[in-house]
Amino acid sequence: MIYFDNVSKHYNTDNSVALDQVTLSIAPGEFVSVVGHSGAGKTTLLKLLLVEEGPTEGAVYFHSSDIHQLRRKHLMSYRQRIGTVFQDFRLLPNRTTYENIAFAMEAAGRLDEEIEADVPHVLDLVDLREKMWSFPGELSGGERQRVAIARAIVNQPDLIIADEPTGNLDPINTYEIVQILKKINDLGTTVILTTHNKGVIDSLGKRVITMDTGRIVRDDATGRYVL
Repeated sequence: MIYFDNVSKHYNTDNSVALDQVTLSIAPGEFVSVVGHSGAGKTTLLKLLLVEEGPTEGAVYFHSSDIHQLRRKHLMSYRQRIGTVFQDFRLLPNRTTYENIAFAMEAAGRLDEEIEADVPHVLDLVDLREKMWSFPGELSGGERQRVAIARAIVNQPDLIIADEPTGNLDPINTYEIVQILKKINDLGTTVILTTHNKGVIDSLGKRVITMDTGRIVRDDATGRYVL
């Protein structure tokens, strides 16, 4: 369970309010899309969930733990329970597909035998085993995003955060990425997606949270893109 309890975030540099008294709960296994214009608060919401920033007021809970009160050791364990996918892929350019995914497992302290077994398996899940030894520069945008998803899920996280994962992709690759995210969700992983793509939201038929000027203005169980 993820729970934002009356959370606000103010930036002193320009006296702006990024989040304004946000209360929100997300159940395990949900697929939730967060939409809103630029500056609506979507990115701040994710940064608080990733503990990249802290709230000015309120608290964020993950399975009953206030994540911004975690000690360093427990914070590292918490972050390992989250996989992240970004619009710009963030792959290591001088490492192959296999090595990019293996790096995430090494960082989590996984054994060589686990890496050798799990990397091919996760590449099968994203239909990219034949590109195992390719470098990012040899892959299309859609293939690079599939590598990024494989890297995000290889440590079997509880939650996937996908921040505009289709922003740089054409419609065909966008469709494929969304189908993979749905497959991951069907396997029991919670997914939080931010996107400006109306077609993606309307095709999902899942919960949609709409934000505007730091507030949640709509929360539809099976919503559409309404702005």
